[in-house]
Amino acid sequence: MNRPSSRRLWVPFAVSGVILILLGALAWLLFSRVEKSISPDPVSIANASLTNLQEQNRLTVFSASYNATVTTTLNKLGLSARKTLIMPGTVRYELDMAKLEADDVRWDARDNIFYVEMPAIETARPEVHVEQIQTYDDGGLLMALTDAEMILDQANRKKAVEQLTKQAQNPVQMRLAREAARRAVRHNFAIPLQAAGVEAKIDAFFPYEQSRYQERWDYSRPIREVLAEQQQKREQAQ
Repeated sequence: MNRPSSRRLWVPFAVSGVILILLGALAWLLFSRVEKSISPDPVSIANASLTNLQEQNRLTVFSASYNATVTTTLNKLGLSARKTLIMPGTVRYELDMAKLEADDVRWDARDNIFYVEMPAIETARPEVHVEQIQTYDDGGLLMALTDAEMILDQANRKKAVEQLTKQAQNPVQMRLAREAARRAVRHNFAIPLQAAGVEAKIDAFFPYEQSRYQERWDYSRPIREVLAEQQQKREQAQ
């Protein structure tokens, strides 16, 4: 005789339990969607950083000062004249960020690493320190009678600029410039990610180093492809 009454007692509890489970499932689903919607997306942040770098056009990553010493001799009318030029100058090492495209930035979701293939380092035309130029000449008679001095000055300036450029491209300085470029590119991508609370590494390298990254480059994905996939999923969810 107690069975109907006991059944009446547990049935409401069972129904309440089912309702609580359903409510919990709905709450979890809602929370997961909200969390996903507000959670920062590393690929979107990296894409914004890429756009910012492209807008900078040329990124100066390093600079160094050099001294060129050149001498030119001119023989004319049986006379000779010689002039020496000492020309200090500064050379900037730059990255042409307009060459950096979305396919050059890849995302490895497994290890949380962005791989960035940077454009090659370029050296700008030397900036001559005109106020520090020194000249020494020999052969005043020929220079007084002809345009020898102008010819010697033009030849020396051309050779001095070429020498400054050549000095700037020596292996030691180029290595320093490349390391500075790595730091600059990593910094430009890492800071926005860190500000958003995203833990991701940035590995920047140059085209000549690509063989070392071939395996990782193959299983990572271009951020352009990842963003397109994300857009497609959003459209399908609507």
